[in-house]
Amino acid sequence: MYSHCKIIAPGATLGVFGGGQLGRMFTHAAQRLGYRVVIFTDESDSPAGQVAQETVIGDYLDPSAVRLFAGKVDVITLEFENIALEAVSRAAEVTLVRPGVGVLAVAQHRIKEKQTLESFGLPVTPFREVRNFQDVHAAVQELGWPLVLKTTHWGYDGKGQRRVSNLAEANSAIELLGPEPLIAEKWIQYRAEVSVIVARNALGNTVVYPMFTNSHSNHILDVTTCPAEPELSDVAKQAEAIALKVAECLQLEGILCVEFFVGLDDQLMINEIAPRPHNSGHLTIEACRTSQFEQQVRAVCNLPLGDTSLIQPAAMANLLGDVWGDGSPRFELALADSATYLHLYGKDGARPGRKMGHLTKLSTTAADAASHVVAMRESIRCTEGKLF
Repeated sequence: MYSHCKIIAPGATLGVFGGGQLGRMFTHAAQRLGYRVVIFTDESDSPAGQVAQETVIGDYLDPSAVRLFAGKVDVITLEFENIALEAVSRAAEVTLVRPGVGVLAVAQHRIKEKQTLESFGLPVTPFREVRNFQDVHAAVQELGWPLVLKTTHWGYDGKGQRRVSNLAEANSAIELLGPEPLIAEKWIQYRAEVSVIVARNALGNTVVYPMFTNSHSNHILDVTTCPAEPELSDVAKQAEAIALKVAECLQLEGILCVEFFVGLDDQLMINEIAPRPHNSGHLTIEACRTSQFEQQVRAVCNLPLGDTSLIQPAAMANLLGDVWGDGSPRFELALADSATYLHLYGKDGARPGRKMGHLTKLSTTAADAASHVVAMRESIRCTEGKLF
């Protein structure tokens, strides 16, 4: 087994827990640098498995399957954070796992995440633990209406949460989301939603990407732009500094995204963290010197970290299943524009809300890139029919 700080050089084999599109794009980046990639997933035809050298299909709670996978690779990284901690712990008995179980345990549990970040002196959205209806009364006294009630585990893209504005709605949400403890968070009136991606290797070297500005639709990321508009330049510097502190305090080995709300008074509050590449960082593939996926390879292999500077202003728009309608989008329109980049994830079965791919547009300003990428998405949309 490698010592903790040894470089894992190109030619080695990298493992990925998870078979989705993030693992697919990581695999492409790793292969360009000369690595082999083995995927562990419970899916028979996963986006990452389609492009990796090997796929181990098994249950994350199956010790023998996890150990078999770990024995094939020199280091393992994460494609998504909703992985059983037992799987990561078992794999770590065989080979390196970056980021490790400590970081994952914080990111997987919303209350532990908030408490840990708060203990580091970092700004988080105001919260309280809620175990029963009586706790809601206490939360309201402290946080006021409305509240957001969330499960502590397994939430993403708006799943596992409800906005409530009175006790009747709160009671219904507890019945729906319980019986495990929930977290109640103050509803934030925000000026912007932003994110920052940071990387750190085992030697403790860190880099941070320019802040991204995000807009959502139905709790799913819709459009990301970079750089931030001039009036958010001071906020961007603060957000990037906070993200670096999160990485240092957690002793991160890998890549991590920190999502923030920017309050109406420009106060930053951490909403959540994700110890993996992030949807908002997809534009780095074309817009930055080093993509978030190559950066993940560099970080987990303890290589020198790459240049994160922005080459050109950019915007990314997600392509969800509704763009497919009852047919196929007009991809040729996107491919005809030399400053627009199409990424498809190899998924069958387009359906509303399912992330099927994304478009990235480079331009002279982030605002111009955003208007063009949204218009391009509409122009390629299939109009033969609807999925719903």
